[in-house]
Parts: sequence; structure tokens; C-alpha cells
Amino acid sequence: MKRIGFQMKVKKHLIEKYEEYHRNVWPEMLDALKKNGWKNYSLFMREDGLIFGYVEVPDTFRKALDGMAGESVNEKWQDLMSPYFEIAEGDHADKNMLELKQVFHTD
Repeated sequence: MKRIGFQMKVKKHLIEKYEEYHRNVWPEMLDALKKNGWKNYSLFMREDGLIFGYVEVPDTFRKALDGMAGESVNEKWQDLMSPYFEIAEGDHADKNMLELKQVFHTD
């Protein structure tokens, strides 16, 4: 299992609505994440909208993202979420997740 940290940025004026969607993630999206090996997935957000994400994947982050790219529910979720992020208009957040280098870990 590989531990992954990544960051993204939500537009500050859309944080409340973004959080609301994440309190009610579609069951089909949760199923797709599970099917593609996303485990222990968490999102943490600063007041300014900077997100730190953490997920454990069986292989590489790229492989986990590619697996999700093949899920139709992911395309719908990404279309819904893309306006919330500080990314190019029409782009998807999952194409802009900046993977962070792990520099320390302890059990």
C-alpha cells in the first residue's frame, strides 16, 4: 500500500457549497473509489480553501487516478466539482492534484 498526499485549492467563496457536497458524496462515487483501491481517503481544508488530501493506494497514484478516469460516475462528479477549484475553466480537479513527496512517516 502506498501513502499519497496531494493538494488542490477550492475557490474561497465556494467553500461552504463544496463542503456540503462532500457531506453527501454519491454512493456510486464511493463505490468507484473503493473498486479502484482508494483506501483511507481523507480531505483536509484550510480556511482559504487549500486542500490537503491523503489516500492509500495499492500501486501508484497515477494508476489510481487512471482507474477512476474509467468510471462514468467520476466524469460526472468531476464535471460537477470543476467550477469549485482554482484550475483552468473546463478542466477537472483530478487532473490537477499535485502529489506531494513524503519526507517522514512513523507508525
